[in-house]
Amino acid sequence: MKVYPIKFNPILKEKIWGGNKLSTIFAKQTNKQDVGESWEVSDVNGNISVVSNGIYKGKNLKSLLIEHEALFLGASNFENFGHQFPLLIKFLDANTDLSVQVHPDNDMAKKYHNSFGKTEMWYIMDSDDDANIVMGLKNENANPQILNHITSENIESVFNRECVKKGDSFFIPAGKIHAIGAGVLAAEIQQTSDITYRVYDWDRTDDKGEKRELHTKLAEKATKQFHSNGKSNYQLQSNRSSNIVDCEYFTTNIINVESECVKDYSNLDSFLIFMCVEGQVNITADGEFETLQMGETILLPAITNRVMFSSENAKLLEVYVNA
Repeated sequence: MKVYPIKFNPILKEKIWGGNKLSTIFAKQTNKQDVGESWEVSDVNGNISVVSNGIYKGKNLKSLLIEHEALFLGASNFENFGHQFPLLIKFLDANTDLSVQVHPDNDMAKKYHNSFGKTEMWYIMDSDDDANIVMGLKNENANPQILNHITSENIESVFNRECVKKGDSFFIPAGKIHAIGAGVLAAEIQQTSDITYRVYDWDRTDDKGEKRELHTKLAEKATKQFHSNGKSNYQLQSNRSSNIVDCEYFTTNIINVESECVKDYSNLDSFLIFMCVEGQVNITADGEFETLQMGETILLPAITNRVMFSSENAKLLEVYVNA
């Protein structure tokens, strides 16, 4: 398999809560309105990413998996996932609040949807001064049946809110109630799953005057209690990886690139994903390089050994699955 920084065509999703920052700030080309999500790397049925550069241009993610298997995914990952790519990588622009929601774990997702569960994380790339997120229940001992009775009158007494700012990161395990608030621009790393149980949608209606469906009975089954608000505490280090999240489904680090640096991945048995969350960086692997702007993503296959990064000031999320 050829090693080079692989880019994919973004898959842009119109959302009732979306805005225009993915096109105005990230220069995503689209005629769509209210774009809330850019799916950067996706193996979700019906939304499989297509390569936009290099010798694999025009091929999709699934065909690369089938053709190159462990060379692409890593030996352990191929043993665990076969021809299914385990992660879904996104950028999100919330012009208004997302629905308050929860996702099932692997067992529940398998039982009801024949799917992976959905554990995820957010990295806040930018936010309005008063932006916040819903993260868990205020009362750790609350009965999940309360989710069947959420109204505009009691919502603030049920859900915990956290103020956010640029550089914050939050880990959201499956079963945790959450919602991104208005004014937040974020990178999202998650298991490959598009299953969401809506609990409350702010009583809004679509262009036909209809409210979106809620899934409170399933949400009640899926919801779990967590003591932590999920906020990651990490320290930026010049030209080095700093860990943000390390869980059984993915590892996410942040690299603060301030000059030229080389990293050795020869002992890592996984593909690599780099999301540029600030600045601009040149990434070189096996003599092939790509320039990555803020809001862009590249993937490198598991057989990648050394990668060189060059920038005066850029921040990258470094993502892999180290089974």
